[in-house]
Amino acid sequence: MARGKIQIKRIENTTNRQVTYSKRRNGLFKKANELTVLCDARVSIIMFSSTGKLHEFISPSTTTKEFFDQYQKTVGTDLWSSHYENMQESLKKLKEVNRNLNREIRQRMGDCLNDLNMEDLKLLEEEMEQAAKAVRESKYKAITRQIDTQRKKYNNEKEVHGRLIRDLEARAEDPRYGLIDNGVGGGEYDSVIGFSNLGPRMFALSLQPGHPHSGTGTGTGSDLTTYPLLF
Repeated sequence: MARGKIQIKRIENTTNRQVTYSKRRNGLFKKANELTVLCDARVSIIMFSSTGKLHEFISPSTTTKEFFDQYQKTVGTDLWSSHYENMQESLKKLKEVNRNLNREIRQRMGDCLNDLNMEDLKLLEEEMEQAAKAVRESKYKAITRQIDTQRKKYNNEKEVHGRLIRDLEARAEDPRYGLIDNGVGGGEYDSVIGFSNLGPRMFALSLQPGHPHSGTGTGTGSDLTTYPLLF
């Protein structure tokens, strides 16, 4: 049964329009490939859908650039001249911006000032003063943060030191403990006290002789407890 002809006009239904586009695009690409194989032709097809999506076909024997280069040579036109001119104009503007920025940097370093008039020099001086003010404010903020950090560290160490002092005083007042002086008790205590010159001060505490918690029960005072003091 013969297929009826359809009227060539825009398909209003979006779904039907997309389906028709996809089917006819594939059919067109198939015909282009057949033409390439049968006739040794070089074919290029570029299509954009209604949504802006690109679809293209190029014969396997060539590339898109080679195809358009041959087109330009055959027709005698230059497809890239306007694009090249736009790129050259953009490059010229960027170079001018770069020169101005370099000149401003040199002026802020004290160079290239001969071309400036009195008003320009005054404006440059004001800008430099504002920049120096901003730098000083940032510096003061950094110094303040460092001072606060060091103060917190000092207060923490002071608190730790105070706790150790209070603990030592409490133990000294306890009749069960006594402070071992340097040189008393033989070599074992001397070796402990000797570490005082290598780091934090070391004090040795031992149980009083004869105390039931001395560890030996014989009253020799052999149990030794040391405490570091941060000063």
